[in-house]
Amino acid sequence: MGGETDISERFDMMPLGIVIRRTPGVTRWAKWSWKATGILPGAPPADWQLLRKEADITEYHIATLPLEMHGADAEAYLQGLSAKVPCVYVILRESDEPTRPLSALLVTASPYEAQDYADNGEDLVEKVAMPEGLVAWVRDFALAHHEEEIFKKRRRDKKRIDKIEDGIGDARIVQVSDVYRSPTSSRKGRLQ
Repeated sequence: MGGETDISERFDMMPLGIVIRRTPGVTRWAKWSWKATGILPGAPPADWQLLRKEADITEYHIATLPLEMHGADAEAYLQGLSAKVPCVYVILRESDEPTRPLSALLVTASPYEAQDYADNGEDLVEKVAMPEGLVAWVRDFALAHHEEEIFKKRRRDKKRIDKIEDGIGDARIVQVSDVYRSPTSSRKGRLQ
């Protein structure tokens, strides 16, 4: 197995606690507004644990999810780290339970993966700023596994394509003249 990398060397994981803030809604149709506001690196498991309550504003540690890092996604992690404020993306989905209106599905450092979830229209994707220690951890992992793709210019093959015109018209229908011809004048006379 010379030259192969052990799969465990190209994978790492860190548990992240997801913090959600509930504030009063700004419209009469939405009683509450929910937003992911923080992450807790290395947090223990939680299930909607109350963290803080001030007047009508409440913060909950709703869940702890693994931030999984894969070596194949190193380019995506570096892209995310190049942002003005590096972020992780928390993927949330509405639930039918009134006391727990959101469930946390995933947390990722890949903006590409987050975009896939944003495109489906069912999930809520929230950006949460990474603490400095998490930025360093993600950067170290991404740099250790990033492989620069060498640009390869395509070369034309030597095949002559000017001899046969495939796909022009239907071979079963006899053409009197060129298929690219302009309409004949006799046809114009009939239309008038």
